[in-house]
Amino acid sequence: MSFTNPSMGSGSRVARTFQFGRTHVVKPKGKHQATIVWLHGLGDNGASWSQILETLPLPNIKWICPTAPTQPVAIFGGFPATAWFDVGDLSEDGPDDVEGLDASAAHAAQLLSTEPEDIKLGIGGFSMGAATALYSATCCAQGKYGNGNPYPVNFAAVVGLSGWLPCARGLKNKIEDSQEATTRASSLPLLLCHGKGDDVVLHKHGERSSEVLKSVGFQNLIFKSYSGLGHYTVPEEINEVCNWLSARLELDG
Repeated sequence: MSFTNPSMGSGSRVARTFQFGRTHVVKPKGKHQATIVWLHGLGDNGASWSQILETLPLPNIKWICPTAPTQPVAIFGGFPATAWFDVGDLSEDGPDDVEGLDASAAHAAQLLSTEPEDIKLGIGGFSMGAATALYSATCCAQGKYGNGNPYPVNFAAVVGLSGWLPCARGLKNKIEDSQEATTRASSLPLLLCHGKGDDVVLHKHGERSSEVLKSVGFQNLIFKSYSGLGHYTVPEEINEVCNWLSARLELDG
């Protein structure tokens, strides 16, 4: 699926076209109650995470695992890789590629657009995928993308593993200027997990991102730290995610 950013459709700049890769779907083994888009990390693909998610004891969840576009990435010196947006610094301090973030957030929203009305919707991811999920959560609260276009999805749960918050600067004003955004932010459940031994996205950046989200009104947020955990997942963390999703989405046992 290709996506041309609608905010770039006119003017002097040429619109970037994002060609998304293959989407892998893990169908629910039981009664379908929730659908979650799960976003992989930089340089990865949807297939690897779909194999992990298929093993989880969450039979009522349908998982949608898309693959990011292959595009030049600044942190790799412009070398192309699968990436949800361009990034020069894996932290909340780096420059923000709002155009790329909007395109990926819109792709995830589009994947959820055909789900039945009674199905609860969620988004999550690892590393850069977590960053994109958190960006989508801020769009959900504001009711619009960074380019101002309406954001169509209401999430029941957001999960971020080993990630960070893009576009943290200025978020406070955007949320606090709208009573609707403040209300949506306060009620949106978020689970953030990060390893203290992460040497790719440092733990302090994950912790700082959670603090920023809480300070702008995302009060229903849990931040979990794991001693000795690097930039990967472990069963303890995955179990935490499973238990949290079962409780927040009120899934059948």
